[in-house]
Amino acid sequence: MDLDVYVTAHRAEWDRLDQLLRRGRKLTGAEADELVALYQRTATHLSLIQSSAPDPMLTARLTQLVARARAAVTGTRRASWRDAVGFLTAGFPAAVYRSRHWWVPTAVLSTLLAALIGWWIGTHPEVQSAIGAPAELREMTRPGGEYETYYSSHPAASFAAQVWTNNAQAAAMCLVLGAFLCVPVLWILFLNMLNLGVGIGLMSSAGRLDVFLGLVLPHGLLELTAVFVAAGTGLRLGWTVIDPGPMTRRAALAQQGRAAVGMAIGLALVLFVSGLIEGFVTPSGLPTWARITIGIAAELAFLAYVYVLGARAARAGATGDVEEADRSAELPVAA
Repeated sequence: MDLDVYVTAHRAEWDRLDQLLRRGRKLTGAEADELVALYQRTATHLSLIQSSAPDPMLTARLTQLVARARAAVTGTRRASWRDAVGFLTAGFPAAVYRSRHWWVPTAVLSTLLAALIGWWIGTHPEVQSAIGAPAELREMTRPGGEYETYYSSHPAASFAAQVWTNNAQAAAMCLVLGAFLCVPVLWILFLNMLNLGVGIGLMSSAGRLDVFLGLVLPHGLLELTAVFVAAGTGLRLGWTVIDPGPMTRRAALAQQGRAAVGMAIGLALVLFVSGLIEGFVTPSGLPTWARITIGIAAELAFLAYVYVLGARAARAGATGDVEEADRSAELPVAA
């Protein structure tokens, strides 16, 4: 392509599109139709220039022009409470449901890993001695020791806020870092399961595994499920880099990335609930069976939310992606 000749041939169209855009809403019907036609042609011109004769200044100008034209043609839309309700009742649960083939195996394998680590530590004294001195381990596992007082060491409200912040950051890291070929997500998962496995192993070796599970299960069921969902979504995002399927890699990543951002918001709300349980229920004076029952109820409520409401929304076409009108337009690849 001779870029100078191409620019000379189409500059008048670009200038006319810019002129119409500057007039804003003061367009006649014929001028509005002309604006749409010029927008479509300019988008094609931009695609051809990017693929055949990329020029940074010209590409920047046409990109801005196409973006302005698209905003004028499609209009702008402000988020409303209806969008928030739609996200919570359809978009988020549908996204979690659609990614179940990633996060359910992640949950099963991670739980097995934590149990294996716990068994290994609990049955091998030499491993325990590598973790800490006998006196330190006794202080951690004794009645009233560090494992028990951890959940009541701070005021409930501040502790719940701290837990929520930490878990939300971990979930967000799984979602964001998944694009780096899954490796960071696997590392974050391993650290979480290692921490859980150490607790299981040390408390079981002290004959107090029931106490440990009574402290972890009330909030841990929902908390770990949220982490597994985030990790599974991050792994799915990383696999998209490797195998984007029938879509272009850029389009596939954009689609999965938008869904992941929505997932991060939804999981922050889920982790907020688990944080409240960890801050107010876990250290409470309720019987162990009552605390565990609350944790199981919260977990079953979330699973019903995903597998009932989410499945219904997924069958209706919800994906967790933003509305089509709010997505970036895919430019044509041929004239």
